[in-house]
Amino acid sequence: MKTIGLIGGMSWESTAEYYRLINQLVNKKLGNLHSAKCILYSVDFEGIERYQTLGQWDKAGEELAEVGVNLENAGADFILICTNTMHKVIEQIEGKVNIPILHIADATAELINQQGLQKIGLLGTKYTMEQDFYKSRIEEKEIEVITPAKAEREMINDIIFHELCHGEIRESSRKNYINVIERLIEQGAEGIILGCTEIGLLIKPEHSRVPLFDTTEIHARKAVEEAIR
Repeated sequence: MKTIGLIGGMSWESTAEYYRLINQLVNKKLGNLHSAKCILYSVDFEGIERYQTLGQWDKAGEELAEVGVNLENAGADFILICTNTMHKVIEQIEGKVNIPILHIADATAELINQQGLQKIGLLGTKYTMEQDFYKSRIEEKEIEVITPAKAEREMINDIIFHELCHGEIRESSRKNYINVIERLIEQGAEGIILGCTEIGLLIKPEHSRVPLFDTTEIHARKAVEEAIR
């Protein structure tokens, strides 16, 4: 079994989900007392979030690249960045390590293609919804990506950072997200990407009448496939 390197802590709430899912999936596939071989480096999210707010992505990339080097030196065979947003700096990390990084958007687009869907709604942080680094990766696979209106994007982002990253699950926020999902469906979305690793804590398959693509689960599953391949 290969050793999975996890760059986590962004936030630790979703990183805990990664750890749980990866170990459950390994055990389901291999049985008995099997669990995942993994190394977790959990960063202090306060500093990374400050770099995001200030637009200092290069500094964030430098910090995460150093984490990637540490994981490689510790014996990781490949890396997961346990957050959608920080895939913005994946090239900086790739430039410092000699092991593969499994891209969360690639794994998600692969599953969308398998289901034959062509138009997808995207929820995530404002960076993920508004900037090109993530959407373009999905669109390269011939999938049209649509996002909520600006006021809705702000609301989604606020709930992520002020509630979900603190482990707060509010029914009022769930209803707000469901309303946004419905509006995206009305615009032709055939499925919805939960493009922030915390959103799956709030929104479940029963909250949408079209397929949901929980990127945390998809990424974890892809990692397990690679680890035991």
